[in-house]
Order: sequence, then C-alpha cells, then structure tokens
Amino acid sequence: MLVVGWTRRQRLASSGFHPFGRRRRAASPTSETVARTWWVVTESPVYESVYDFQNLYHAHMRARRGKRHSRDVVRFEMNLADNLVALQEELKTSVYMPTTYRVFEVFEPKRRLISAPAYRDRVVQHSLCDNLLGPVVDRHLVYDNAACRLGKGTHFAMGRLTRFMAETYRATGSVGYALKVDVRHYFDNVRHDVLLKQVERIFPEVEVVDLLRVIMESYHSQPGMGLPLGNQTSQWLALLYLDPIDRLVKEGLRLRGYTRYMDDMVVVHESRDMLRDCLRQMRAVAKCLGLDFNSKTQITSLSQGVTYLGFHFHQTPQGKVVRRLASGKKPGLKRGMAGMVRRHNRGELTASDVGQRVSAHFAHLKHGHTYGLRSQLCDSLRCERASAGDDAQ
Repeated sequence: MLVVGWTRRQRLASSGFHPFGRRRRAASPTSETVARTWWVVTESPVYESVYDFQNLYHAHMRARRGKRHSRDVVRFEMNLADNLVALQEELKTSVYMPTTYRVFEVFEPKRRLISAPAYRDRVVQHSLCDNLLGPVVDRHLVYDNAACRLGKGTHFAMGRLTRFMAETYRATGSVGYALKVDVRHYFDNVRHDVLLKQVERIFPEVEVVDLLRVIMESYHSQPGMGLPLGNQTSQWLALLYLDPIDRLVKEGLRLRGYTRYMDDMVVVHESRDMLRDCLRQMRAVAKCLGLDFNSKTQITSLSQGVTYLGFHFHQTPQGKVVRRLASGKKPGLKRGMAGMVRRHNRGELTASDVGQRVSAHFAHLKHGHTYGLRSQLCDSLRCERASAGDDAQ
C-alpha cells in the first residue's frame, strides 16, 4: 500500500527495496500454501520422520481415503492407537516385515496384475513416501519427469510435448521428428541389485536402505527382479530407476525436447539421424539396467504424429499442434459412458454421481481437440437415457 506524501525512500522500502542492495526476507509459507502440498521440507528428512507417531497417524488418515468402510480399515481403527504404536516400534527397531499381498487382475486399458499390500503396510508406505522417499527422490529427478510428482502429471507432460513440437517448428520452419520409447514389462524387469545401488547413493542412512530392501524383496516377478504395481513405493522407485536415461538425454546429449511419464518417453528433434543416435545410446543404458524396449519404440515424423498418454499428437504444415484422443481409447470410453447410464437406470448410481463422472471425463478430454467427440458422447448419452425411458414405459 502506498500513501500520498511518502518520500521516494519510503515508497521503495514499502515494496521491499533496500538502499544497500538487501531485500526483505521472503514471507514464510502460509497455512493455505502448506495445505496444498504433500510435504514441506525445512531440512533434510531423516529416518525418524517415518516412525514418528504423528506422521504415522497422518499416513493412516491418507491411506483410508475412499476405503473408510472397508473391513481392513475398520479392523485397524478398532485398536488404532495400539496398531500405530506397534508399527512405530517395529520401524524404530528395524524389525518391520511386510505381510502377504492380495493379488488380482484389472483389464483397463490392458491386462495388469495388481499386488495390493495389506492396510498396515499401506500406512507404512504412506509415511515413508510422504516424509522421506518422495521429498528426497523428487530432488534428484529431472524437470521433465512428470509422473506422480507434485505440480506435474499427465496434463503437464502433454503440455511439455506440445511446447517442444512448437519450438522445433519455430526454430527450423519445418515439421521435425519424434522418438517414442516404451520399455517392455517395465515393473517386472526392474533389478533389485541395480535399484539398491541407486538408493544407496541418495540415502546415507542404513535404516532407510534396509527398509526399502525389505519392501522390494517382499515381491518377485522373477528371482531378484520386479516391483509390485500396488505399492506406493514402487512409483517413486520406478521414477528413480530410469533416471540414468533422463540424464543421458538431457545432460549428455543436451536434447531439450524430452519428456517422460514413468516408462513412456518421447524425444522431439529436427534431425532423424540425431534421434537414431539417441535411441542407440538409450538402448545401451537400458541394457545396463536390465531393460529392453518394446515394439512401440520408433521414430516418426511429427506430421504423422506420435501417441503419448492416450492422445495422438501431430503437427500441421503450418506448425499447429493437434491433440486428439487416441483411437484405441474411444471404444472403452463410449462403453463406460453407456454403462454409467445403465447403472443409473437400475438405481445403482445417482444422477449426481453420473454427472460428476461425466464431468471428470469431459474435463480430461478438453485438454485435446475433442469437441466433435464430446458432442458424440453427449448425443449417445441422450439416446441411452431415451431408450431406457421407453423400456421402462
């Protein structure tokens, strides 16, 4: 706020200016800012933060979201204090051992085997990831590693790819090329010994390494390999495992147009030969990690387009980047919409539930050029409701 009649020095001082070059210390984070974050790191996290009773309680509150009335959560909360104290003592004395996983399959968008940990193990993983693993690993990742990170995600990665495509066109005046890389059976082929060496480099505390080793060795797709898809720790460890490839592209080859979402990678460049050399070096690093690329890995012209995160990106001769929903996603989306209407007609979903889910789908589709598709979905929803009304009459 400026007051009429103030001197120049008073006006400058009110804006934070100091005549000797010093500025006022930045204001401390407000409670509103802190509430929007998963963690606030004021100093280097330590292992004690994992088994701190208050942190374990907050981890329990986060783990039960959406599952509060499930049998496992109810049993845990019947003796909440005793269960948290028991977990605290096991972690403090380094005798904690994960229990068996509940294994089941999902088929969207393809068949995947999910290994879900018991509820007490989910509490431990929430505390570990939110207070130690997440903050430390996040510092060591490159900016364009987008999965599971605060302030990033699928829409962030889509925006970065769009920006790289536009920058390539502005720099060269022509449409460039894209290298799409996908790892074959990524989570099942992560080697525990290689991952532990990466963990030891960023975690000096032996207790942290031992806890992560115990969690890793509780699951095997093959002897000494594999991360379970149901673990929260698997997400952060999977982000860290491919960091050597991120460093190769960003720092070794100095290629700006690179983005990664878990095991899906795209590199944009004006030269096809440069991308061939990049792919050759990426394969060499992946081989050292015990990984291989699948048949989706290829170099294409951006005029033909590249599929990334469920959208197909292509560039017009005038340089415009067009994002459309990938063709393989449309049938499942339409089936899901029709299924929601049928469940509503049977009384399984309320109109509010259907409206929220449809709004969520449309909000995601609005990140692409999908006006025609959204119009088709609205028409199909109306037809489905109309046919259901005729059947009821």
